[in-house]
Amino acid sequence: MSKRTRGERAGLTREQVLDAALELADREGVKALTMRRLGTELGVEAMTLYHYVAGKDALLDGLVERVFARALPVAAAGDDGPGWRTVLASYADALRETLLRHPGVLPLAATRPAVTPATLDAVERGLGVLTVAGFPLGAAVDALNALSVFVVAHTAAEAAVTAGDGDGPGSPAWLADLDTARYPLVAEAARTGAGTDDAVRFRFAVGALVAGFGATAGAA
Repeated sequence: MSKRTRGERAGLTREQVLDAALELADREGVKALTMRRLGTELGVEAMTLYHYVAGKDALLDGLVERVFARALPVAAAGDDGPGWRTVLASYADALRETLLRHPGVLPLAATRPAVTPATLDAVERGLGVLTVAGFPLGAAVDALNALSVFVVAHTAAEAAVTAGDGDGPGSPAWLADLDTARYPLVAEAARTGAGTDDAVRFRFAVGALVAGFGATAGAA
C-alpha cells in the first residue's frame, strides 16, 4: 500500500482548507490570513497546508475560486435549460449574495484574476452559455467581465455602508435633512425611500445591463 501524505493523515480536503480560510478572512480580515494562523484554526501545522495550496498566493486565489465557481452556471444552457438572460441574472444574484456573506473576500474579488482550474472552468461555462446564444466570443468575454465587475463594485459599496455609520454623511437620514429648496428631489428620495433599496437597485441595474448586452451583441 502506498504511504499516505501528511495532508491525507490530517483528514482534510482542499475544500475544507479553503472554507476555513474563508471564515477566517470574514472574521479577522484578509491581512490576518497566514498559513500559520490558518493551521492553528484547523488544528494542524502550517506545513501540512502546503499539501493543499502551494502558498499564500494560491490560498488567496482559492478564496476567489470558492466565490466565483459557486455563482457561475454549473452547465451550459441548452434547448431545455434556462436562457442566457436568466443565467446571467442568476449568476449576478448568486455572486452578490455570496460576497455579502463573505465580505472579507471582496478586496480579493476586485483585484485577483481567475487563475485556478476550477475558476477557469466556471468562466468557460459562462462563456459557453453566451456563445451558444449567439454572442461573438469577444462580446461574451466583455459581457461576463462587465457584469462581474459591476456586481463586485455594487456589493463592495453595500458592505461599506453596512460597516459604516448608519446616520452619517451620505446616509438617507443625512440626506433627508438637506435644504429642500436646493435639493428637493434628493431630499424627497431620502425621506420616502425612493431608490434607497440596495436589492431593488441591483436588480434594476442587472436587468438593464443584460438587456443592453443582448441588444448590442444581437444575441437570441
